Amino acid sequence: GSAGPQPNSSSQNLQVQGSRSGVRPFEVPPRSHAPEPCGESPPVAPGPAPRGARPCGPPRPHSTHWYRPELAVRAAPGARDMVRGRISRLWVRDVRFPTSLGGHGSDAMHTDPDYSAAYVVLETDAEDGLKGYGITFTLGKGTEVVVCAVNALAHHVLNKDLSDIVGDFRGFYRQLTSDGQLRWLGPEKGVVHLATAAILNAVWDLWAKQEGKPLWKLLVDMDPRTLLSCIDFRYITDVLTEEEAYEEHTLTHGYPAYTTSCAWLGYSDNTLKQLCAEALKDGWTRFKVKVGADLQDDIRRCRLIRNMIGPEKILMMDANQRWDVPEAVAWMSKLVEFKPLWIEEPTSPDDILGHAAISKALAPLGVGVATGEQCHNRVIFKQLLQTKALQFLQIDSCRLGSVNENLSVLLMAKKFEIPVCPHAGGVGLCELVQHLIIFDFITVSASLENRMCEYVDHLHEHFKYPVLIKKASYMPPKDAGYSTEMKEESVKKHQYPDGEVWKKLLAAQGN
Repeated sequence: GSAGPQPNSSSQNLQVQGSRSGVRPFEVPPRSHAPEPCGESPPVAPGPAPRGARPCGPPRPHSTHWYRPELAVRAAPGARDMVRGRISRLWVRDVRFPTSLGGHGSDAMHTDPDYSAAYVVLETDAEDGLKGYGITFTLGKGTEVVVCAVNALAHHVLNKDLSDIVGDFRGFYRQLTSDGQLRWLGPEKGVVHLATAAILNAVWDLWAKQEGKPLWKLLVDMDPRTLLSCIDFRYITDVLTEEEAYEEHTLTHGYPAYTTSCAWLGYSDNTLKQLCAEALKDGWTRFKVKVGADLQDDIRRCRLIRNMIGPEKILMMDANQRWDVPEAVAWMSKLVEFKPLWIEEPTSPDDILGHAAISKALAPLGVGVATGEQCHNRVIFKQLLQTKALQFLQIDSCRLGSVNENLSVLLMAKKFEIPVCPHAGGVGLCELVQHLIIFDFITVSASLENRMCEYVDHLHEHFKYPVLIKKASYMPPKDAGYSTEMKEESVKKHQYPDGEVWKKLLAAQGN
């Protein structure tokens, strides 16, 4: 067996109180089956289901999993003793922010995104009353599909003791990702994987709160065997085995960040200049500009921002999957004069060999390739690393299967000596990924060379524990949990379609 996480007597014991939800959750008695399919009210619900939180899923658990419990590497009893409570309720809400009205988040492929999230809440029967909050990021339409997928997975979560989950976290991960029927919709990608991330993010948040630690500290304090027991190494043992070890180091300063907030594709030149000037005043030294829609416009905008930031500051470019492979090489050959550190997502995120070809062609020009925010799973990352298809690896806290799968990618990146520069922004992505980058620096990479994390200055005011940026760096969060909890007032106002904000917008559209 594995050793359990070691308590740290010097850690500050932080009190966190879960906010009360305005939505009536579903409560499942012990040993009940899962909720009925979408569109039917379950008899086990304590009241009428709210819109956006109705149960949706298979009528009973499936036993056809590839996972074999008898072969599990489990955490030692210490890991189980520190957590408590049976998960008695799960609910999920469709929360959307109308960011398209201001052009925020716009790029060459996503011209009118409404930053949104499927927002999961877990409640246990433990006396502490703590709740776990999890999110997965979307762009508006389709969030309701993720909500349905979360509810379809609910029967794997309800009635589970939290101690059993963390005591065999790898097994629990495989239950969610290898459901004998739902995996046909993936496997380990797409809407079901987004839903899996939301649920697992809530579990990690709850675990960290019960330990009284921010998530990054929970991870850092784990002994290696317990940490490894959270990771599913299936499909990646040809490049990374469970026996690989890594050292612990100390974080003394914040983690470098770069800003994307200045140069969304939908912004006017005046807006770009204003935001860039403000960012420079605030001490930002790393900037990213969206490209890919029109070459001449890209040249003009890149020249504008390069002239503003000067020759010494770092500039990155992001095409958001706009180009074919030859087009990417030709386009970037025209933009190389602006000295970009990387071109991000130059082509389809599934085209591993295409990324490798682009990397090879741009290397003599001094331009790297960054990708990963839409990589489905650890297997895609494995192949990107094996084929030398990227020079900067971009994990996403919600696209992959939560902390569990991100840990495996961080370890592979360490082995291949590729810097991790995570994707952030969206709804809560900065709040989540800050824990992963700080853990990576302390425990895995121990390096800041060529490492930075994206920062987008949107929607942080809706979170109970928003990210803290000082001198263009992420500062380690101090509050217990995964920083996923949103303010209840914000959730109610932006719940789709019945929240106050959307009632007004939809009424205006109807007129």
